[in-house]
Amino acid sequence: MTNRLTAAARKYMSTTKIRNNVLLGVGAAVLAGGIATPAVASAASTSPAPTPAAATATTVAPKHAATVKVTKPAAKPAAKPAAKKPAAPSMKQLSPRKITAHQSGFKPTKTQMANARKIIEVGKAKHLKPRAWVIALATASQESKLKNLGNLGANNDHDSLGLFQQRPSSGWGSPKQVTNPAYAASKFYGALTHVHNWDKMPVTVAAQSVQVSAFGDRYAQWEKQATNLILATYGTGPFAHVPGAQG
Repeated sequence: MTNRLTAAARKYMSTTKIRNNVLLGVGAAVLAGGIATPAVASAASTSPAPTPAAATATTVAPKHAATVKVTKPAAKPAAKPAAKKPAAPSMKQLSPRKITAHQSGFKPTKTQMANARKIIEVGKAKHLKPRAWVIALATASQESKLKNLGNLGANNDHDSLGLFQQRPSSGWGSPKQVTNPAYAASKFYGALTHVHNWDKMPVTVAAQSVQVSAFGDRYAQWEKQATNLILATYGTGPFAHVPGAQG
Protein backbone atom coordinates (compact mmCIF):
# COMPACT_ATOMS: atom_id res chain seq x y z
CA MET A 1 0.00 0.00 0.00
CA THR A 2 2.78 2.24 0.81
CA ASN A 3 4.49 1.45 -2.50
CA ARG A 4 1.31 2.30 -4.50
CA LEU A 5 0.88 5.63 -2.85
CA THR A 6 4.43 6.38 -3.41
CA ALA A 7 4.14 5.64 -7.21
CA ALA A 8 0.93 7.69 -7.53
CA ALA A 9 2.50 10.52 -5.64
CA ARG A 10 5.50 10.48 -7.90
CA LYS A 11 3.28 10.56 -11.07
CA TYR A 12 1.24 13.46 -9.68
CA MET A 13 4.32 15.39 -8.78
CA SER A 14 5.77 14.80 -12.26
CA THR A 15 2.60 16.06 -13.97
CA THR A 16 2.45 19.05 -11.67
CA LYS A 17 6.07 19.86 -12.44
CA ILE A 18 5.45 19.80 -16.23
CA ARG A 19 2.34 22.05 -15.86
CA ASN A 20 4.29 24.45 -13.73
CA ASN A 21 7.11 24.57 -16.27
CA VAL A 22 4.61 25.41 -19.03
CA LEU A 23 3.01 28.10 -16.95
CA LEU A 24 6.39 29.51 -16.10
CA GLY A 25 7.27 29.61 -19.83
CA VAL A 26 4.06 31.41 -20.70
CA GLY A 27 4.56 33.88 -17.91
CA ALA A 28 8.09 34.51 -19.10
CA ALA A 29 6.86 35.16 -22.61
CA VAL A 30 4.28 37.57 -21.31
CA LEU A 31 6.89 39.38 -19.24
CA ALA A 32 9.21 39.51 -22.26
CA GLY A 33 6.77 41.53 -24.39
CA GLY A 34 3.47 39.73 -24.76
CA ILE A 35 2.26 36.66 -26.57
CA ALA A 36 2.89 36.88 -30.32
CA THR A 37 -0.26 36.90 -32.54
CA PRO A 38 -0.51 34.90 -35.73
CA ALA A 39 1.30 36.37 -38.70
CA VAL A 40 -1.87 36.67 -40.76
CA ALA A 41 -3.69 38.58 -38.02
CA SER A 42 -0.66 40.79 -37.42
CA ALA A 43 -0.35 41.59 -41.12
CA ALA A 44 -4.05 42.37 -41.40
CA SER A 45 -3.98 44.62 -38.35
CA THR A 46 -0.98 46.58 -39.59
CA SER A 47 -2.25 47.11 -43.23
CA PRO A 48 -3.23 50.76 -43.79
CA ALA A 49 -6.94 51.39 -44.34
CA PRO A 50 -7.80 52.24 -47.96
CA THR A 51 -7.97 55.96 -48.57
CA PRO A 52 -11.11 57.53 -50.07
CA ALA A 53 -9.21 58.09 -53.33
CA ALA A 54 -8.29 54.42 -53.57
CA ALA A 55 -11.87 53.41 -52.84
CA THR A 56 -13.14 55.71 -55.57
CA ALA A 57 -10.65 54.37 -58.08
CA THR A 58 -11.93 50.86 -57.64
CA THR A 59 -15.62 51.77 -57.87
CA VAL A 60 -17.29 50.03 -60.82
CA ALA A 61 -19.83 52.09 -62.75
CA PRO A 62 -23.28 50.54 -63.13
CA LYS A 63 -23.75 48.68 -66.41
CA HIS A 64 -26.89 50.63 -67.29
CA ALA A 65 -25.74 54.11 -66.33
CA ALA A 66 -27.58 56.83 -68.28
CA THR A 67 -25.64 58.37 -71.20
CA VAL A 68 -26.11 62.08 -71.86
CA LYS A 69 -26.00 62.82 -75.60
CA VAL A 70 -25.06 66.38 -76.49
CA THR A 71 -26.71 67.50 -79.73
CA LYS A 72 -25.13 70.42 -81.54
CA PRO A 73 -27.54 72.96 -83.01
CA ALA A 74 -27.96 72.58 -86.76
CA ALA A 75 -25.88 75.00 -88.76
CA LYS A 76 -27.87 77.72 -90.49
CA PRO A 77 -27.84 77.44 -94.30
CA ALA A 78 -25.76 80.07 -96.01
CA ALA A 79 -27.83 82.97 -97.28
CA LYS A 80 -28.31 82.94 -101.03
CA PRO A 81 -26.91 85.97 -102.80
CA ALA A 82 -29.55 88.38 -104.00
CA ALA A 83 -30.44 87.95 -107.65
CA LYS A 84 -28.77 90.57 -109.77
CA LYS A 85 -31.24 92.92 -111.41
CA PRO A 86 -31.03 93.10 -115.20
CA ALA A 87 -29.50 96.26 -116.57
CA ALA A 88 -31.80 98.83 -118.12
CA PRO A 89 -31.78 99.04 -121.93
CA SER A 90 -29.41 101.61 -123.35
CA MET A 91 -30.66 104.74 -125.08
CA LYS A 92 -29.30 103.30 -128.34
CA GLN A 93 -31.61 100.31 -127.90
CA LEU A 94 -34.58 102.48 -126.96
CA SER A 95 -34.13 105.32 -129.46
CA PRO A 96 -31.60 104.36 -132.15
CA ARG A 97 -32.75 107.32 -134.26
CA LYS A 98 -32.29 110.92 -133.24
CA ILE A 99 -35.46 112.39 -131.73
CA THR A 100 -36.39 115.49 -133.72
CA ALA A 101 -40.10 115.95 -133.00
CA HIS A 102 -41.38 118.16 -130.21
CA GLN A 103 -41.88 116.04 -127.08
CA SER A 104 -44.84 115.93 -124.70
CA GLY A 105 -45.17 114.16 -121.38
CA PHE A 106 -47.11 113.62 -118.15
CA LYS A 107 -46.36 112.19 -114.74
CA PRO A 108 -48.09 108.80 -114.62
CA THR A 109 -50.37 107.74 -111.81
CA LYS A 110 -50.06 104.33 -110.21
CA THR A 111 -52.73 102.97 -112.57
CA GLN A 112 -51.09 104.45 -115.67
CA MET A 113 -47.74 103.06 -114.55
CA ALA A 114 -49.27 99.61 -114.07
CA ASN A 115 -50.66 99.73 -117.62
CA ALA A 116 -47.25 100.77 -118.96
CA ARG A 117 -45.59 97.88 -117.13
CA LYS A 118 -48.11 95.44 -118.59
CA ILE A 119 -47.30 96.62 -122.12
CA ILE A 120 -43.57 96.19 -121.42
CA GLU A 121 -44.07 92.74 -119.88
CA VAL A 122 -46.00 91.51 -122.92
CA GLY A 123 -43.22 92.77 -125.19
CA LYS A 124 -40.63 90.93 -123.10
CA ALA A 125 -42.71 87.74 -123.16
CA LYS A 126 -42.74 87.92 -126.95
CA HIS A 127 -38.93 88.39 -126.92
CA LEU A 128 -39.22 91.70 -128.74
CA LYS A 129 -36.56 94.40 -128.71
CA PRO A 130 -36.86 97.39 -126.36
CA ARG A 131 -37.56 99.47 -129.47
CA ALA A 132 -40.90 97.65 -129.81
CA TRP A 133 -41.79 98.61 -126.23
CA VAL A 134 -41.09 102.27 -127.04
CA ILE A 135 -43.36 102.21 -130.10
CA ALA A 136 -46.17 100.49 -128.17
CA LEU A 137 -45.95 102.91 -125.22
CA ALA A 138 -45.82 105.97 -127.47
CA THR A 139 -48.91 104.69 -129.29
CA ALA A 140 -50.86 104.01 -126.08
CA SER A 141 -49.79 107.41 -124.67
CA GLN A 142 -51.28 109.14 -127.72
CA GLU A 143 -54.43 107.03 -127.92
CA SER A 144 -55.46 106.93 -124.24
CA LYS A 145 -52.77 108.51 -122.04
CA LEU A 146 -52.30 104.92 -120.77
CA LYS A 147 -55.87 104.76 -119.43
CA ASN A 148 -57.87 101.64 -120.15
CA LEU A 149 -60.84 103.47 -121.64
CA GLY A 150 -64.27 101.91 -121.92
CA ASN A 151 -67.15 103.20 -123.92
CA LEU A 152 -67.22 107.00 -123.50
CA GLY A 153 -70.65 107.42 -125.06
CA ALA A 154 -70.86 110.55 -127.20
CA ASN A 155 -67.12 111.18 -126.69
CA ASN A 156 -66.19 107.75 -128.00
CA ASP A 157 -64.44 107.54 -131.37
CA HIS A 158 -66.76 105.07 -133.05
CA ASP A 159 -66.28 101.79 -131.13
CA SER A 160 -62.65 102.39 -130.15
CA LEU A 161 -61.80 100.93 -126.71
CA GLY A 162 -58.93 100.25 -124.35
CA LEU A 163 -55.31 101.41 -124.15
CA PHE A 164 -54.76 101.37 -127.92
CA GLN A 165 -58.33 102.42 -128.87
CA GLN A 166 -58.73 99.25 -130.89
CA ARG A 167 -62.05 98.78 -132.67
CA PRO A 168 -63.95 95.52 -132.33
CA SER A 169 -65.67 96.31 -135.64
CA SER A 170 -62.25 96.28 -137.33
CA GLY A 171 -61.42 92.80 -136.09
CA TRP A 172 -59.24 93.60 -133.08
CA GLY A 173 -61.37 91.46 -130.75
CA SER A 174 -64.46 91.71 -128.57
CA PRO A 175 -65.04 94.74 -126.33
CA LYS A 176 -64.02 92.61 -123.34
CA GLN A 177 -60.83 91.48 -125.04
CA VAL A 178 -59.59 94.87 -126.24
CA THR A 179 -60.13 96.35 -122.76
CA ASN A 180 -57.82 93.70 -121.32
CA PRO A 181 -54.35 95.40 -121.24
CA ALA A 182 -52.42 92.17 -121.85
CA TYR A 183 -54.62 91.15 -124.77
CA ALA A 184 -54.58 94.64 -126.31
CA ALA A 185 -50.77 94.87 -126.08
CA SER A 186 -50.36 91.40 -127.58
CA LYS A 187 -52.58 92.30 -130.54
CA PHE A 188 -50.62 95.53 -131.11
CA TYR A 189 -47.24 93.76 -131.09
CA GLY A 190 -48.60 91.08 -133.41
CA ALA A 191 -49.56 93.73 -135.99
CA LEU A 192 -46.32 95.68 -135.50
CA THR A 193 -44.05 92.73 -136.18
CA HIS A 194 -45.82 92.21 -139.50
CA VAL A 195 -44.64 95.64 -140.62
CA HIS A 196 -41.46 95.26 -142.69
CA ASN A 197 -38.44 96.94 -141.05
CA TRP A 198 -40.57 98.25 -138.19
CA ASP A 199 -37.50 98.46 -135.91
CA LYS A 200 -35.72 100.80 -138.34
CA MET A 201 -38.60 103.24 -138.73
CA PRO A 202 -39.29 106.45 -136.83
CA VAL A 203 -41.80 105.88 -134.03
CA THR A 204 -44.56 107.75 -135.77
CA VAL A 205 -44.21 105.76 -139.00
CA ALA A 206 -44.16 102.39 -137.25
CA ALA A 207 -47.14 103.29 -135.03
CA GLN A 208 -49.19 104.69 -137.91
CA SER A 209 -48.56 101.54 -139.95
CA VAL A 210 -50.49 99.64 -137.27
CA GLN A 211 -53.08 102.17 -136.14
CA VAL A 212 -53.96 103.84 -139.46
CA SER A 213 -55.01 106.97 -137.57
CA ALA A 214 -56.33 110.21 -138.97
CA PHE A 215 -53.57 111.91 -136.95
CA GLY A 216 -50.62 109.61 -137.56
CA ASP A 217 -47.99 112.30 -137.02
CA ARG A 218 -48.90 112.71 -133.34
CA TYR A 219 -47.25 109.52 -132.10
CA ALA A 220 -43.75 110.98 -132.40
CA GLN A 221 -44.25 113.42 -129.50
CA TRP A 222 -44.40 110.55 -126.95
CA GLU A 223 -41.11 108.82 -127.70
CA LYS A 224 -39.23 110.39 -124.76
CA GLN A 225 -42.13 109.68 -122.44
CA ALA A 226 -42.03 106.05 -123.53
CA THR A 227 -38.30 105.70 -122.81
CA ASN A 228 -38.76 107.22 -119.34
CA LEU A 229 -41.57 104.77 -118.55
CA ILE A 230 -39.33 101.86 -119.51
CA LEU A 231 -36.39 103.15 -117.46
CA ALA A 232 -38.69 103.56 -114.45
CA THR A 233 -39.34 99.81 -114.38
CA TYR A 234 -35.57 99.36 -113.92
CA GLY A 235 -35.45 101.85 -111.07
CA THR A 236 -33.99 104.76 -112.96
CA GLY A 237 -35.15 107.92 -114.78
CA PRO A 238 -37.66 110.61 -113.69
CA PHE A 239 -40.51 108.15 -113.03
CA ALA A 240 -38.51 105.63 -110.96
CA HIS A 241 -40.30 106.61 -107.72
CA VAL A 242 -43.82 106.46 -109.12
CA PRO A 243 -45.80 103.84 -107.12
CA GLY A 244 -45.91 100.55 -109.00
CA ALA A 245 -43.04 101.40 -111.34
CA GLN A 246 -41.06 98.32 -110.26
CA GLY A 247 -43.95 96.01 -109.42
